[in-house]
Formats: sequence, C-alpha cells, structure tokens
Amino acid sequence: MNRCFNITGCCNPQEHYMVNLDSRLAQIKEMVDKGQYFCINHGQQYGKTTILKALQAYLKEEYTVIRIDFQFISTSEFATESVFVKALARLLWSCYRREMPGEIEEQVKQIKQSLNHTEVDLFTVLSRWCAVSSKPIVLMVDEADHPGNSQTFLDFLAQLRGRFLARNKRPTFRSVILSSVHDVRNLRPPTEDRYGIPWNIASAFEIDMSFNAHDIAGMLTEYENDHHTGMDIQKLSQLIYDYTSGYPVLVSMICKCMDKSGSWDDLSFENAVKYLIREKNPLIESLINKLEDDKNLRNLLYNVLFLGQKISYNIDNTVIENAAMYGFISNKNDCVSVANRIFETRIYNWFISQEATDSRMYSEGVNDKNQFIQGNQLNMEKILEKFILHFNDIYGSQPDKFKEEDGRKLFLLYLRPIINGTGNYYIEAQTRDQKRTDVIVDYLGKQYIIELKIWRGEEYNTEGEKQIAEYLNYYHLEKGYLLSFNFNKNKKSGMNTISLNGKMVIEAVV
Repeated sequence: MNRCFNITGCCNPQEHYMVNLDSRLAQIKEMVDKGQYFCINHGQQYGKTTILKALQAYLKEEYTVIRIDFQFISTSEFATESVFVKALARLLWSCYRREMPGEIEEQVKQIKQSLNHTEVDLFTVLSRWCAVSSKPIVLMVDEADHPGNSQTFLDFLAQLRGRFLARNKRPTFRSVILSSVHDVRNLRPPTEDRYGIPWNIASAFEIDMSFNAHDIAGMLTEYENDHHTGMDIQKLSQLIYDYTSGYPVLVSMICKCMDKSGSWDDLSFENAVKYLIREKNPLIESLINKLEDDKNLRNLLYNVLFLGQKISYNIDNTVIENAAMYGFISNKNDCVSVANRIFETRIYNWFISQEATDSRMYSEGVNDKNQFIQGNQLNMEKILEKFILHFNDIYGSQPDKFKEEDGRKLFLLYLRPIINGTGNYYIEAQTRDQKRTDVIVDYLGKQYIIELKIWRGEEYNTEGEKQIAEYLNYYHLEKGYLLSFNFNKNKKSGMNTISLNGKMVIEAVV
C-alpha cells in the first residue's frame, strides 16, 4: 500500500508517513510503569489520538489497555448517571469483550442493557476485572473534555480519583491517562463535589509532543526512500521546522502540499506555506474563531505582535493559560510568543484585515501594487520610496495622530496587497520588540529582509545595522533594507545607501 501524509484523524504507520514516536512512547511508558495518573493536553490536531493509539500497541505485551473515546458517547448520554453508565458499558463491551474474562463480560453486558445501574456498579465490575486480569490494566480516555462541565462526567472523574487513591486497598487500574485539548484539571463542578476535587492527583506531563527538525528529517527520509525525489532532506526539514515549530498537523500539511505538487524544492515549499497562510482549514478556523470571540486574547496577541511588548509567560494568567492550551502561544525565554510562523502570519493578516477597509495606507498599496514587479522580482527599494511618500502625505501635516507603534502596522498594511497571492511574509520573533522588528518577505523563491526600527540614537542605530548584516549573511543575500521611523524635528527623510561589511543596505527614513 502506498503511504501518504495524513492531515485528518489518527495516523497509522502502515498507511501514513509519520515521525518516529518510539522515544516519546518510551517516556510515557515510564510514567505508566510508575503507576501514574496523568493528562495529555494539547491543541487541536496535535497528534494526541495518534500517540494514544501507538501507545496502546506499545504497551500490549505488558499491559491490558482499555482506550475509551468519549466522542463515541453523545452529549445527551451525559445528561443522567444511569444513561451515561449504560452508554459507557456499551462502549466497553463492544470494544473489549474479547479481552474480558467470562464473568466480567456478562456483568458489563447486563449493565449496558439496563438503566438501573450507577457509576459505583460499573466501577465495582471494573475493579473486579483489574483483580482477575492476567496483566495490569491501563485506562486511556480520549477526548476527555468532550463532556465539558457535565456533573455526570465530573462524578465519573471523582470515582476514578477515589479508586485510584485507594488502589492499595482495592484493585484498580495500573495507570490512568486522560487526553484532551482542555486540561480537565480546570473543570469546575457546578455544585460541591462530595468526592473531593477529581483533578488534583494528576502527575505533570512534560513530554514534548512537537516535532524537531531531526524528527521531520526521519519522516522525509522514509518518503525519499520510496519516491527518490532528490530533495535536500536536511534543508527542507529545517525549513519546515522553522515555519511550524513542529506543530504536527502543520508539518503534515506542508508535506502533503509538496507531495501533491510533485516537487520538493524551495519554490514548492514557499507555495505550500502560502497555501497554509491563504486557505481555510479546521485548525486555522479554530484560531480565527477564538480571535473573534475573545477580546482578551486579541489584546494579548496585538500587544505582542504590533506593540512589541515582552509579556511574561505566567500560566496563572487565564488568558495566557487558555492561549497556550489551544496551542496558539508558547513560552520563549519566559515570555509569550506566538507558537509558530504560520499562526503568526495568519494572526497578522487577520488584524490587518480588520483595518484594511478603512485604511488609506492599505488602499494605496492596492493602487500601487502593479508598479513593483520587475522580472518576477519585487523592487523593494521602490516600495519603500512610495511608502515614504504616502506616509508623509497622510501624517506629514498631523504627526500628533501617529503613534510610534503604528509604524510596523502601517508598513504591513501597505505591503500586504502588494505581495498578496504571490508572496508571503513573516516577522522574525527574536528581534521583535518595541523598537525594532525584522520582516522577511518570500516572493517567488527570493527573500527580502526589511528591518523596521524606531530611531533611538546612533548607538541603537548601529546595533540595528549590525543585526541586518548578520541576517544578510544567514540568508546569503547581498542587499537588505532599513525602514527607520525618526521623530526628531531635524530628521532628514528619504533614501540612503549604506555599505556594511561588503553588504548593501538601503535605508528609508520617515
């Protein structure tokens, strides 16, 4: 069977190209061997179900593994205890009756046929199963946040907690694993729970589920062995990682696009990234929906991206906690950072789209966009020249209406319609702050580096020039660009050419 890159549902190594999960499975097994109760929480399409399915196979020699997917229990079946117990028993019986000893199978069958049973009844049977099983039993609950704050579900967690804490007194599961987007430890019962808090026994899960460049290279090597494309595996794996930060489904999306194109070169990669930035998919739709619905999340991301604020990564902050839970942000040097370049560009574009209709600068970009293409290349110098003219025209007579942090937003508003549909851009997060940020534009396989900076004196200016020279070396480019926002009364706006260590830097001053 020909394997492919999968972007929907659970991955299967016989059908799909996958990252090798053995090291992660071994780490999780250590937690199971220690008899731990823990939660695997990650954003949508992060490979949670894939890792659980792989773990089930990985543990089968030493353990009997029961994996329950709560998606197979309807919301209505969480309405009352008796209905939920019947539904859960039905699911257990249909999936695992062959693993059940005869007496256990019969008891579970009886529960699934009646509405006269409680969670205590079901757990009593499960405890008996744990007692007579030839192997320790591991319980996995997938989509554990599916029921939400259902009291029935919280009672289930409470029973699970109580019996796990009392495992020295009565047989129970060797280990319990809950998998979900939302951390079930954040669920709160609508009423006081007589069993105690059901989430306060979970061990920390610190295993990195994202892919690194080495992981991606291993997957691409398997693909190359089958297809012999001649791709530069190390270069491509690093590029994919640089843009996705190892978010599993984004990695697969890029690979799937390149596979479909039949080409694995720089231009095909750029087109794949452009597709992810332009097209809708469930993951991006979730991100955009959260932006539209959550004002606090919007403010957080706007302050990081446009204002360059260094916001401490404090998980006790509910907004930060939720954004991290959904996979939108990450902890970078103890500060909030957007999780990956794909998300970041989509978020930038979303913010820009909110202002584009009423933005004169965006309109000027639309009007000017056909002026800047020469031989399939951008004339970035001319773009900056025109931007200066429009900026001075809009703000020259009323500088008090311009805020320093608006500079990068205005430039992106102008740039977006010029490259839209053909090129893309991203912001170099390492240099983004209140004073300086680097925009890297990809256009038909060529990179253009533009440093945006607010004038803070000669010393800071020299630092910025050094920074762009380093980037030019990294990207093997001979020319770069500086866009300086200078608010000194005696400033001299216009274009200058600077020579830095053999590199040419075009500076535009507004």
